[in-house]
Amino acid sequence: MEVLRPQIVTIDGRNYRKNPIQEKSYQHEEDEEDFYQDSMEGADEPCDAYEVEQTAQGFRATVSAPSLLYKHIVGKRGDTKKKIEMETKTSITIPKPGQDGEIVITGHHRNGVISARTRIDVLLDTFRRKQPFTHFLSFFLNEAEVQEGFLKFQEKVLEKCSKDRGVDSSVFQNPKKLHLTIGMLVLLSEQEVQQTREMLQRCKEEFINDIAGGKPLQVEMAGIEYMNDDPGMVDVLYAKVHMKDGSNRLQELVDRVLERFQASGLIVKEWNSVKLHATVMNTLFRKDPNAEGRYNLYTADGKYIFKERESFDGRNILKLFENFHFGSLKLNSIHISQRFTVDSFGNYASCGQIDFS
Repeated sequence: MEVLRPQIVTIDGRNYRKNPIQEKSYQHEEDEEDFYQDSMEGADEPCDAYEVEQTAQGFRATVSAPSLLYKHIVGKRGDTKKKIEMETKTSITIPKPGQDGEIVITGHHRNGVISARTRIDVLLDTFRRKQPFTHFLSFFLNEAEVQEGFLKFQEKVLEKCSKDRGVDSSVFQNPKKLHLTIGMLVLLSEQEVQQTREMLQRCKEEFINDIAGGKPLQVEMAGIEYMNDDPGMVDVLYAKVHMKDGSNRLQELVDRVLERFQASGLIVKEWNSVKLHATVMNTLFRKDPNAEGRYNLYTADGKYIFKERESFDGRNILKLFENFHFGSLKLNSIHISQRFTVDSFGNYASCGQIDFS
């Protein structure tokens, strides 16, 4: 990372400069003291955007956070909380584990309360990033015509390419779970799920209605591409999704949704644009039919998961089915899909949605 172009971290819609530090991998609770020290470098710049209440005893600020993250503010034997309190001359009250509420910071000096609030925000943001994704914004692509087209694609691929290395029925997507992902989410409480519903509704009111014109988007699922650089060693093969009228409306819509959610901090900024694709073959399915691709990277305590996978030779598939037409469909809803769940139709369960018409 360049010193003059530091990484920017967005927390609650505010931007912070993340100063360069020596990287340490977080693995166990025993490392929390060192992790706290590293994380706090450059975290003391006062932020006037915080709401700090003046009281008869001094100053007070609150932080909303899911109970799952409280332990990272407390630290082992309460050491992290004690360090923040000592270094900022504040008192921090945290709800008991399993109880939702607000973290309350009090102190005699406004800058001390702000400093403690900033440190807590940095810790919450850091450990949130280590949580496995729980939800994702998506379009369902499992209309009957597309499912039939997908099954025909699978049948023809197995008929003509089953002798190619690694190509067998185990690597194909479940047709009932065909979807287009807009962005991945970490939602750790019902309150955060509700915030996501509200944000999605605001997107609908502010720009989705104008882009979609109050009607479903008519799209085609046609053509295939692969994710990595070598067509002879493919891990993910996907179908492309585009507007039937040749316009850029779908891309514009999803990019603006992504931008809005990134600005709010609900989606971590990784890309500036959504890659419109629907996974049709994935080598992770070979050992786990419920695997969800590159998003299975961390356990709840931040440990990296290595998923062994055997690639397949996709050269003949790409040559024979480059322009395969899976079908046409209407996109009329964006869903908040919950990972590792199934609804009555066999797709991911939806925790909320907005409709275009």
